[in-house]
Amino acid sequence: MNENFRTGYLAVIGRPNVGKSTLTNRLVGAKVSITSKKAQTTRHRIHGVLTRDETQFIFVDTPGFQMTHKNALNRLMNRSVTASFADVDVILLVVEAGRWGSGEDAIVGMLPAEKPVILVINKIDRLVNKRELLPFIARVSTLHEFAAIIPVSAEKDDGLDELLVTAASHLPVAPPVFEADDITDRPERFLASEILREKLFRNLGEELPYGLAVEIEKFEQEGDLRRIYAAVIVDKAAHKAIVIGKAGERLKRVSTDARRDMEKLFGGKIWLETWVKVKGGWADDERVLKSLGYE
Repeated sequence: MNENFRTGYLAVIGRPNVGKSTLTNRLVGAKVSITSKKAQTTRHRIHGVLTRDETQFIFVDTPGFQMTHKNALNRLMNRSVTASFADVDVILLVVEAGRWGSGEDAIVGMLPAEKPVILVINKIDRLVNKRELLPFIARVSTLHEFAAIIPVSAEKDDGLDELLVTAASHLPVAPPVFEADDITDRPERFLASEILREKLFRNLGEELPYGLAVEIEKFEQEGDLRRIYAAVIVDKAAHKAIVIGKAGERLKRVSTDARRDMEKLFGGKIWLETWVKVKGGWADDERVLKSLGYE
C-alpha cells in the first residue's frame, strides 16, 4: 500500500429532505441508504464505503436532524447525529441551494470547532435563477468557518468529483479499513429491512408518515437464493388495513418492488414474505426500538 494512502470517516448531516442519502448513494455508487421525499426516511447511521485511487472514504449517512417530533425514536435519531461528530474526521453539512433556515442555524450551533466542515450546497440543478447561487454562497460563508463550500447536484452527478478531491485532502494518512470492493459495513439483513421500508414510504404517500417500521424475523440463504421473512410494524390497527390495501394489492406491490431492488443489490434470487403487525406506541418505547436495531 502507498505510504500516502488516506482513510477517514465523513459524517453526512443536514435537516430532512436536503438529499443526504441520495448524495451518499451517488458517491458510493450503490444504494446503501434509502431515499424518499418524506422527512426521517433515514433512521440509522449508515456507513457507505468508496475506495478510489489512494483514498478510502467511509461515509456516515445520518438521520435528518429535526426539532418537531419529540418521541423516543426522534430523540434517538438526533442523538445518533450528534454522536457521529466525535467519530468522524470530516463533516459534510448538506443544505439545499437557496434555502437556509432555523434548522441550519441549529445544526451550525452544534458543530464541533475542531472538525473540518465542508458545506455541500445540493440541488443546484433546481435553482430557477442560477444567478442566486453566488449571493447565497457569499451569505452562508459568513455563518461558520467552513473548510470549503462545494455546490453540487447529487441527482445529476454534478460537482461530486470536486467534493471528493476536497474531502480527501482533510482525511488522515492511514491504511484502508475495508476491502477495495466493499460498499457498506451493514449486513444484508439490515439492507433488506431498509429497502422494504423505503418502498413502504414511497407507496404510502402521507398516510403513515412516521408510524411504521420493518423487522426482519428470519433471513435464510441457500446458495444464491435468499428467503426473507419481514414484519411491517404499525402503531394502530387502522394502519394495518392501509398498509395491506384493497385485497392486499398495496402490500403485494410494495413487496414486489422491494424484492426487485434486493435482487439487484444482492445479486441473487429473493423469496420475500411480508405481513403486518400492530405494536401500539412502538416509536416511543425504547425497548421496542432497541429490538428493531435503533441505537
